[in-house]
Amino acid sequence: MTVYLVGAGPGDPSLLTVKGAEVLRRADVVVYDRLSVASLVDLAPPDAERISVGKTPGHPSAPQEEINALLISHGRAGKEVVRLKGGDPFVFARGGEEAQALLDAGVPFEVVPGITSAVGVPAYAGVPVTYRGLSTSFTVVTGHEDPWAATETDWDAVARVGGTIVILMGVATRAAIGERLMAGGLSPDTPVAAVRWGTRPEQRTIRTTLGQLGAVVIEPPVTLVVGAVADLNLRWFEARPLFGRRVVVTRAREQASELVDRLQSLGAETVELPAIVIDDPEDGGAELRECAAWLSRGDFEWVVFTSANSVDRFCALLRDAREFGPTKVAAIGPGTADALRRFGVEPDLVPERFVAESLVEVFPSGKGKVLLPRAAVARDVIVTGLATKGWAVTVVVAYRTHPVEPSATALAEAAKADAITFTSSSTVTNFVQMAGLDAVPPVVACIGPVTSATARDAGLTVDVVAEEHTIDGLVDALVSALATND
Repeated sequence: MTVYLVGAGPGDPSLLTVKGAEVLRRADVVVYDRLSVASLVDLAPPDAERISVGKTPGHPSAPQEEINALLISHGRAGKEVVRLKGGDPFVFARGGEEAQALLDAGVPFEVVPGITSAVGVPAYAGVPVTYRGLSTSFTVVTGHEDPWAATETDWDAVARVGGTIVILMGVATRAAIGERLMAGGLSPDTPVAAVRWGTRPEQRTIRTTLGQLGAVVIEPPVTLVVGAVADLNLRWFEARPLFGRRVVVTRAREQASELVDRLQSLGAETVELPAIVIDDPEDGGAELRECAAWLSRGDFEWVVFTSANSVDRFCALLRDAREFGPTKVAAIGPGTADALRRFGVEPDLVPERFVAESLVEVFPSGKGKVLLPRAAVARDVIVTGLATKGWAVTVVVAYRTHPVEPSATALAEAAKADAITFTSSSTVTNFVQMAGLDAVPPVVACIGPVTSATARDAGLTVDVVAEEHTIDGLVDALVSALATND
């Protein structure tokens, strides 16, 4: 039984430490605050108890004494408990009080430090807290206390010490803080950077001066950086091509990570709204298993794969790549080819254009058998096209797709997006059925001509069609389209 006081970092979930992720993945109980990122809480096992102790609309946060008692109770029950706190647990996060309570109660605990917002947020705003010739030190201070009635903070001393001043939780008292620092000797022209929602997709940086700080309209949560370094603008996070854009991803959740990662790396805020879920064939995969057995006997001259899903489902039934033997393999595009390579198979044929028509065009004429594992619902272009070239095509269902019923909250978030991405005809059809045309964001991006044709047939205006029908091609096309809409 151990209670882990884990620093979640300033907001960007990728800033969580390796140790923090490790303890979350084996947690029995997660106690978290309002600023905790949902994706971090989701790292815990599905059956882990999740307890929110942060503020919610209309309700205050839980008193510290109750949080301490909660940690002690679950710790004594022999559970692995993670107390997830924004930033670093020992920097203005009351982690020290929780550690003291656990120590007094005899409950084992560990501290997992996190990146404090006092350093991480300025870095994401392009403001180094130290800089040769400008600042050789930095002071971190809470602005939560009334500067004029301060009992713990000597604001005159803070002003005199020089260097950079980083103020956390100082939005409500910013005017008085500015006055105190100027009274302590700082110039009204001292640069200030106010960073709201630092390290998150909605980050915004406002530049002002100490004299104007009280007049600037800002809302929490904000990290204030005061000093000469605040005049630097080593902009990178907010300069990414999709920064400030919200994009809906409709791929099945188990497939969405590649697209989500690419969009987020370019600055986009993503809304995952899977329009489909991948499921087994109606027969539970019996026919697919039978075809896999036939492959090992050399019954087919070719196997044609039209999606990474069909590769994953079929190859999972084989011992290894040697099962293909002399059978040649065709892939409809690079994504499918990459899935084959992960299994140790180099495809013999990949068309230059990643659609069924192109695959049929370059497929050799011949006689023999071709196996086509595919989705339950698919176009018959390959079946008829290869048949005209002399091949006997055996079609086997590798998987089915089903529509997903989204939550009202997810649909509301999607409606506020700038763009939506479709990577297959089924994602288009199911999204329109479940959400309606009115829920579609202003920019519609499709991975290829087949998907875009389905979208137009459904009544959508297609703004973006990837020239290269891959995830990278879709992202590149979306970047170009949204850049021209600025």
